[in-house]
Amino acid sequence: MVSKLRAERVAERIHEELSNILIMEVSDPRLGMVSITDVSVDRELAFATIYVSSLEGSEAAEGIIQGLNHARGYLRRALAQRIQLRSFPRLRFVWDPIPERADKIDRLLDSLPEIPSPTEPEQEDPDLDG
Repeated sequence: MVSKLRAERVAERIHEELSNILIMEVSDPRLGMVSITDVSVDRELAFATIYVSSLEGSEAAEGIIQGLNHARGYLRRALAQRIQLRSFPRLRFVWDPIPERADKIDRLLDSLPEIPSPTEPEQEDPDLDG
């Protein structure tokens, strides 16, 4: 079992390297707009859970996860060549809905009417002064 700090470092490195691999080396069209949002590695370094998202939204989630699972062996091998570990963690891909939810909340907040703050005096309309 490794320390929590070591597991976090391995997760950060997997995040960096996998992002580069997806940009530079993977030609699967399903994975064109994929973003790695987070990576967590268990304390035994047996599994790396990789959270992914896409600008295409959750409609594309199933195809993206299938594409990543299809490329799992290649991705694990490529990562193992770049990150020296005694045994490399198995990869699990999970759809991350948080970026999509955050975007929805931002749009909702933007659609709310502005309310003047209590410290700002309301400006009078000059057309109303008779």
